[in-house]
Amino acid sequence: MAMLRYLFVVFLAIITMFFETSTGFAQGQPPAQVARRPVPPMAAGAASAAPTLTYDEAKREANDIAVSIIVSGLTCTCARFAEDIRNVLNDLRPGGIRVLPVLGVGGLQNLKDVLLLRNTDMAVVDQDNLLLLKQREPRLYANVEQRVHYITKLYTAEFHVLATNDIKGYDDLKNKKVNFNLKDSQTDVTADRIFKMLDIPVERSYYDNDEAIEKLLKREISAMIVLTGGPQAALAKLRMQDGVHFLALDQDGLPGHDLSAIRAEYMTIELTNKLYPNLIPEGTSVPTVANHALLVSYAWPENSEKYRRIERFVNEFFGKAEKFKDNPARHPKWAEFSVWTDIPGWTRFKPAANWLAASETVSASSEPGDVKQGDVRQIVGKLLEDFQTSTGRKAISASEKEFIIREVAKQIRGKQTAIPVNR
Repeated sequence: MAMLRYLFVVFLAIITMFFETSTGFAQGQPPAQVARRPVPPMAAGAASAAPTLTYDEAKREANDIAVSIIVSGLTCTCARFAEDIRNVLNDLRPGGIRVLPVLGVGGLQNLKDVLLLRNTDMAVVDQDNLLLLKQREPRLYANVEQRVHYITKLYTAEFHVLATNDIKGYDDLKNKKVNFNLKDSQTDVTADRIFKMLDIPVERSYYDNDEAIEKLLKREISAMIVLTGGPQAALAKLRMQDGVHFLALDQDGLPGHDLSAIRAEYMTIELTNKLYPNLIPEGTSVPTVANHALLVSYAWPENSEKYRRIERFVNEFFGKAEKFKDNPARHPKWAEFSVWTDIPGWTRFKPAANWLAASETVSASSEPGDVKQGDVRQIVGKLLEDFQTSTGRKAISASEKEFIIREVAKQIRGKQTAIPVNR
């Protein structure tokens, strides 16, 4: 218990000094204050009222807390993830965070939107997008990895190929009509790559998932492809009685094909009965490949307002990561979510890397058998909540909370004897 007692004393010292200051902590600098127009003094005995904002002040406050996430269609797992993030993080008060999911196309187009569209903050893209974009348009995107950084892996996106029952394997699709989802969507770019590796020519169509399912059931197309985290909402509604099934992407299902190039680029994984109980018999599974779905941001300069806003989002998101797991109200794919997953070929967005570094420092400072790894952050968060509740003191922003956690970590390491306070 020695570490807990020490942590509690350090916390009280920091939080006491924090509330004695006239300004809060934010990256070691006083947080920016929104200028308010003067409010006339109230008559004696009049009830107190909140300061009145001008239109420009209200507009500034609304924009200061808003961040956007571009996703694919409504039935995409990425859209459900963005909705879950919004539901957990949204705080419309000044200094809070408001998450705005935006419907895009997906895949390479989402990556282009982060690079090119104004007022676009983040997007869900797949791991192979950097390489594919550079290969397709090297003149424009030669240094794309320097301009777009990943915040975290969200989930594993499986390669689903749903075909009519007369199609037994991928080879049966040769010269048949196959839907590749929307043009330049993640499904389209990955399916294009995989079918070229397999050297299986098909007649391509580009319907959205709902329209593709309708055409598949009418036998107007032979198969449809969806790259997303299972269970995919639209596919989960189908049954074996509809005369459709998933195709296996493995050596048994593709005899005579060399799958080494595909396996080198993509993970091998299985679609299970748990994901699709109406399409995959119990006790069986369908082998396929998968990609990582990433949350990415433009690499904004550190002194920019965009950087600070997304930094605030990252601190809130990572700090509440456990709230997305083991919750029936959230998408089941959150079970595999971890902010610690490193993605080869990508650079981590600096605020995300800073958060992880601070967490590692705090965890490493814990005494064996005293405080488990990662507990210090949770303890400080709980102490902050209890302190605010019991004292009625002002709310603490995410960046201020992160500053306090880092100061506690420094004190535990014994590398700092004084706590700097801005006055």
